[in-house]
Amino acid sequence: MKISLRVGSLTVFGLLAIGCNGNSYGVLQPNPQDLCKCIPIEPDIVDFRHLAKHVPIPAVAAQEIDVNTILSWTQDTFVDPAAPRIGRELQVFHIAAGFLQEASVNGADCDVHFEISQTADKAASRVIVETPVDSEYCTARQSAQSQLAMHGFKLDSQHGGELPQALPVQVLGMAFEDFDHNRGSAQVATIWELHPATVNLLP
Repeated sequence: MKISLRVGSLTVFGLLAIGCNGNSYGVLQPNPQDLCKCIPIEPDIVDFRHLAKHVPIPAVAAQEIDVNTILSWTQDTFVDPAAPRIGRELQVFHIAAGFLQEASVNGADCDVHFEISQTADKAASRVIVETPVDSEYCTARQSAQSQLAMHGFKLDSQHGGELPQALPVQVLGMAFEDFDHNRGSAQVATIWELHPATVNLLP
């Protein structure tokens, strides 16, 4: 029985890990350029803490923090795949000045994936920020896409990745604790994210 449970757990986490690294699924999207028409390829059940991630950002006063604040948060060794939001995850945070290093669309769950850092240094530690596929974030997704296009960077279900140089951004979102797996570049230094979140480039 213990062996069966262990194998089952490994299978679930394996599927979750694949889902979080779904860039290769972009070729399956019928409208890759339209971020509001992205269709999740994988079922919700393989999405880690799906219900906790797909929520609106409350209209409350946000706490001002920076990227280093998130990097300092204590990380749990185990997070239940079905855990509801608790504690810090119920709060809204605002980063007035960070640097966007990477932007892409996860073709498996259609969330827009960003990596931000405290400084523009490409070697700086990063935090993941994600804008969900949910319709209420359509405008935010399109806005980020348009802003990046003004800098010559194409973002859609088939294009994205590391930016040639970091761009200054501000971010508004809710804290979210993911689990430790391959979910970004080697510079991502914490399982804490802002998710859901919106990203706006600064002048």
